[in-house]
Amino acid sequence: MANVAGIPVYKEIGATPAPSGAEDHARVVIVGAGPVGLAMALDLGRRGHEVTVLNRLDFVAHASKAICFSKRSLDILDRLGAGDPAVEKGVTWNTGKVFWGTGEEPVYQFDMLPVKDQKRPGFINIQQYYIEEYLLDACQALPSIDLRWGHCVEEVTPHDSGARLEVSTDAGRYSLEAEWLIACDGSRSTVREKLGLDFEERVFEDNFLIADIRMKKEMPSERWFWFDPPFNPGRSALMHKQPDDVWRLDFQLGWNIDRAAATRPENVEPFIRAMLGDVEFEREWYSVYTFQCRRMARFVHGRTIFAGDSAHLVSPFGARGCNGGFADIDNLGWKLDLVLRGEADEALIATYNDEAVATADENILNSTRSTDFLTPKSDASRALRDAVLELAQDHAFARPFVNSGRLSTPVSYPQSALSTPDEDVWEGGVAPGAPVLDAPHGNGWLLDRLGGDFVLITHAWQGPVPAGVSVLAVDGLAAERLALPEGAACLVRPDQYVAARWLTPDAARIEAALQRAKGGKTWLN
Repeated sequence: MANVAGIPVYKEIGATPAPSGAEDHARVVIVGAGPVGLAMALDLGRRGHEVTVLNRLDFVAHASKAICFSKRSLDILDRLGAGDPAVEKGVTWNTGKVFWGTGEEPVYQFDMLPVKDQKRPGFINIQQYYIEEYLLDACQALPSIDLRWGHCVEEVTPHDSGARLEVSTDAGRYSLEAEWLIACDGSRSTVREKLGLDFEERVFEDNFLIADIRMKKEMPSERWFWFDPPFNPGRSALMHKQPDDVWRLDFQLGWNIDRAAATRPENVEPFIRAMLGDVEFEREWYSVYTFQCRRMARFVHGRTIFAGDSAHLVSPFGARGCNGGFADIDNLGWKLDLVLRGEADEALIATYNDEAVATADENILNSTRSTDFLTPKSDASRALRDAVLELAQDHAFARPFVNSGRLSTPVSYPQSALSTPDEDVWEGGVAPGAPVLDAPHGNGWLLDRLGGDFVLITHAWQGPVPAGVSVLAVDGLAAERLALPEGAACLVRPDQYVAARWLTPDAARIEAALQRAKGGKTWLN
């Protein structure tokens, strides 16, 4: 495995030549070719737009980053044409177990896919560099996506019609005018720093050791979490299986530590052997991270838009980082598409800010609660946590209070300006502002049939629909999960969220809901 400047290389690509002139122009520029930036480029590229991607490195890194990808992220990857290789390579799991102290049996376990008969599992574990590779392969197949490796953003000057970037390469510098700039350049975002913007919220006083190791020991493909285990007394630990016989081990270390010393093999390996016993293993990657639950005040600044870790940070427990980034691009892609095509006003992009901030806030709330439960800061809070764990062993009512990291689930937008409130009385189903629940449909799956456009899902209803809206008739389990009786319908946004639903739809109501979902000025003002 090669290393460049201390970063292990998964896939060598090489530097992209600089443009021939000193000035260049692009309609959409994405900074960062991690999973969020590549997914954003792929979404827009598949919609027919020319996109330029700038990445500081000229290779895909082998570093230890995201590994847990939720069902919602897999649904998004399916829409982008990259879901199958991810699931085929990944380790599928639906079960999580929580242990306490010296007990060999879990005090609590949970199922991440309680609603069965869906195409994708609750989670897969897969190394981030594989996801980047699959997205990169799909991007490289589209001539409209211009991937520039080894191009580093040095300056950003926003203006009314976009932003001007100064970019450096090994061959020299050039200027790039962007009509739209999307910052997907991570927690240390250059774009955010150059604009003088920063995060808000909390940094938690605790550190965790990540040890990715390769070993042959057979263990279940489940998420195992320990509170106060004998191999890390008074603290916590986590174990996940990844492809290629790689395992992710996390150990809580505390606050006042020597971070450099903590990752030395002679200090890491005693943790591993205490957890797993006398097993043979090889080191993949050791690192230390600090809990953070933070976000920018706003994600949209004129025509500069932030997504993923450049916009928000959460602690890793709960797998809300990269999954939250995929939620961002899923929300933004179709909206920017409509604006670029002239089918919607730029004001529609403000709803990305509203909905993405709502997602970030829910992720931060859950991540903060998890962190407070994992790392109690007083004797009283520790006593309360331990009481919950003790009760959970024998009493079902206490188990939902056990918080080892509330795992990522899709966030709904009940107050979205793009949703048409229910006028009818509904029993269950999927309300406006919530994502469609998958179900079998014909010989396939409902979400696959929705694709990435506006769709009217109907149950035994026929009538005229507005231009730009396709019709999908359902029955059986799909209609049941949407709570659509015969004669009913619901309008679904391109990100597969319900925009409106009716027990007795008609053309006028559908048209009004469509215009509202596209950000019609009547609804946004």
